[in-house]
Amino acid sequence: MNIPKQGATPKQTAQLFEVLSKGQFICSNASDDDTRKLFDVLDDEGNFEVLYDYFRQINFTLEKGDGYYYFSRVENRADLERKIEQAFKWVDVLDFFKTFDYSFGSGFRFVPSDILVQLNVNAELKTKIEALKRYTPNRTKHSDVLSKIINDMRGDRFFELENEISEQYKVLSSFKYLEDLVLAIQITDEAKNEIPE
Repeated sequence: MNIPKQGATPKQTAQLFEVLSKGQFICSNASDDDTRKLFDVLDDEGNFEVLYDYFRQINFTLEKGDGYYYFSRVENRADLERKIEQAFKWVDVLDFFKTFDYSFGSGFRFVPSDILVQLNVNAELKTKIEALKRYTPNRTKHSDVLSKIINDMRGDRFFELENEISEQYKVLSSFKYLEDLVLAIQITDEAKNEIPE
């Protein structure tokens, strides 16, 4: 195996690997200074090429999105099925938040209490949170379901808690990954005819 010499990789390589290997994103608009510094390391064209080659040697592919970086890997069938299930969840979650506010995306700020208020007046949003209960076992209250979904999205680094006192969250640039995932789904005319209205 021809792995580049340690001196050829940035000194933050271990930190980058620790974050990315957990399936998390490194985003340009993160509030955390350390995360933004890691983003800047990756965003340097020379570093990106060296790190791409370095991580490729250990079967990780460094991917670049619009304001974010992540790892991808060639998956075996069991892992692929798990990823497909995760993608279904992300599509449902994206649909829920876009129903709350169509402009919901990178840089958007929200507080859970605003969403809970909308649940009382928006029947479509209420239907969508009911559907999200399948991802939150043992939770029946809307506030508990919403809290679990938000915490999951924080753990996956799509959201970050910007203000603990007001419980204000910020949507990170990695959210574009979910939007791109949905946009990449192509539905043929034959499939459109098979989808019930």
